[in-house]
Amino acid sequence: MNNLKSIIESLLFVWGEPLSYKEIAKVVEKENSEIKKTLEEMKEEYERNDRGLELKSYNGEYQFVTKKENFDYINKLVDKKKTKKLSNSAMEVLSIVAYKQPVTRLEIEEIRGVKSNSSIDLLVNRGLIEEVGRLDKMGKPILYGTTKEFLRVFSLDSLKSLPKLKEIELMLEDEEEHEN
Repeated sequence: MNNLKSIIESLLFVWGEPLSYKEIAKVVEKENSEIKKTLEEMKEEYERNDRGLELKSYNGEYQFVTKKENFDYINKLVDKKKTKKLSNSAMEVLSIVAYKQPVTRLEIEEIRGVKSNSSIDLLVNRGLIEEVGRLDKMGKPILYGTTKEFLRVFSLDSLKSLPKLKEIELMLEDEEEHEN
């Protein structure tokens, strides 16, 4: 198998998580010792060459990681992706879910006074809200709540870290006074 390194490289890349040499050996139908030797060779090759990736080993498991020297560039790209702003309507829906959860689509629409399907779908697709259950009523409407990703994106330890509604009202009053 001349392309063993290529196959292993593809497996590690696609898998993303650490993979043990034993798992790789099963997939490629080779001896554990041959796979371990090949992985160690690959690891050395990645260290020697000026590549953006490293092959790391963790207690018999292997994973591709980016080189530390490239962190600033990766961070710029990640920050660029983060800056994709949510529309005002999506932010309204997200605020309602954050403060009223668990909440149904109908409850969100009653508060906003407009349909909110697309904003809800967008927030679910971005991983900021998720289905947390179903209401025990006719039609079993979906209950929405925020996710761990919501906490991460907004740098919150927990939902208790959200500003109190009274604090928000005071901030808005201050803004209005400064505008006038």
